[in-house]
Amino acid sequence: MQKKVLSEIDLYYGTIDMPKGFEIDRQKLQSDILSSQINNKEFPFSREWDKLSTYMREHINVEHGFQLVNKETWGNVYKPKEISIPLLNIDPVDLRNSADYTFLYGVNVKECSVRIHYDQNRRAGRSWDIPLKDNEFIMFPSTQMYYITNNQKDSLNFIQTTTYEFI
Repeated sequence: MQKKVLSEIDLYYGTIDMPKGFEIDRQKLQSDILSSQINNKEFPFSREWDKLSTYMREHINVEHGFQLVNKETWGNVYKPKEISIPLLNIDPVDLRNSADYTFLYGVNVKECSVRIHYDQNRRAGRSWDIPLKDNEFIMFPSTQMYYITNNQKDSLNFIQTTTYEFI
């Protein structure tokens, strides 16, 4: 008997373990997110964002054997008890030019969770909840719909999103 996997949904998550002396200044990223939201401008390029993105792309290449190219990046601020709208980082009528992976990074988060929706053959409508904490990430295929929930009532949550193209 033989088995061939035709499709799978890969999910990567964990902590960003930067080398000593090269830690990510999350306060700078938080400031950049806030500034881009207030001024309604694109997320600015910064050394901190570049360190984060480079770490992620190189880590995926070394650990999992495939390469990613940055597509878009932005930051979001979630109010206490806020649940995002359903999020999907692809264009269904232009899949060829859509992102392959969505990367979420906890810049400054407290009691935050991400719900990723998926189908498992005829078992449609399943979901998986995963907590997102400071300096942690979640990366998954951009074809998966997801929600972000700020579960606490005291502070804002800052999340950095980057989409990648698989090459």
